[in-house]
Amino acid sequence: MAMALNLLSPSTHRHLPFSSEKPPRSSPFPLPNHRALCFPLSPRSASSRSCARDAALLARAVKQEEEQAQPVELDETQTPKSPQSSSKLVLVVGGTGGVGQLIVASLLSRKIKSRLLLRDPSKAVSLFGEQVDDILEVRKGDTRNPNDLDPAIFEGVTHVICCTGTTAFPSKRWEGDNTPERVDWEGIRNLVMALPRTLSRFVLVSSVGVTKYNELPWSIMNLFGVLKFKKMGEDFVRNSGIPYTIIRAGRLTDGPYTSYDLNTLLKATAGERRAVVVSQGDKLVGEVSRLVVAEACIQALDIDFTEGQIYEINSVKGEGPGSNTEKWRELFRAAQIS
Repeated sequence: MAMALNLLSPSTHRHLPFSSEKPPRSSPFPLPNHRALCFPLSPRSASSRSCARDAALLARAVKQEEEQAQPVELDETQTPKSPQSSSKLVLVVGGTGGVGQLIVASLLSRKIKSRLLLRDPSKAVSLFGEQVDDILEVRKGDTRNPNDLDPAIFEGVTHVICCTGTTAFPSKRWEGDNTPERVDWEGIRNLVMALPRTLSRFVLVSSVGVTKYNELPWSIMNLFGVLKFKKMGEDFVRNSGIPYTIIRAGRLTDGPYTSYDLNTLLKATAGERRAVVVSQGDKLVGEVSRLVVAEACIQALDIDFTEGQIYEINSVKGEGPGSNTEKWRELFRAAQIS
């Protein structure tokens, strides 16, 4: 169980019914005490030994999430990808986060026109530098507020990649009502309801373990509802009628990066963990490089048979597919459950 916990991602239960009506809002609250913690995690929680074990597991999960959020420096010796061209207009929601910044950098390196939806547009300049509007556009908006999602934001958009998220446990990132319920459920619902019906594809980054949030060790990550709310967001996407692909990531590694410069972002690599494992059925337990997740999202935009599919993704030691579309097609195809 401890090993499984070590590989968890704090990024999405059984299928839940959903409604367009706004669910009750919960507010951030401090970590539960040991008495409260023992009840949901173990049938033997009455014993002090069980309580201590559960408390230790929770402490470890929180520590791993904090370590995962630590920024890392990029290797300056690597070479950027070769540019391509495209007539797409890809809206990236969450484009300054750990995965989002790599998605945007990769789209720009391919010369794919992109539009960012950001709460703070000034972050785009500090991260990607000054870009001309025919390459990168920036729009101000917050998915938690449906009134922010003006139809003009989506004008001309052909594809959307959404990689918004927050921490699984209470942290500084929860300030300003940035909780899992607000981001992973309400934000996704608001965004999907605002999308044009002409969209070619909507790619959502979610998390492994969302269908098992009541089971150990996933229930530890779900103490504050992150997996439950991610699954509710997934279900809303699945039932929306828009063409979608959902990428459930394992525990994220590689990044976020401290070098807020486009050219440096393009030099990021996944180290030795470049090989990719793709599965379906929420069976994977492992880690995945943020660079692999970013590439999977971009590849899924145009691979026709990934429409309407949910994939789990990990990365392991070995040579990977890189940006080779045919290799990604093989990985996605081999994973599909008949």
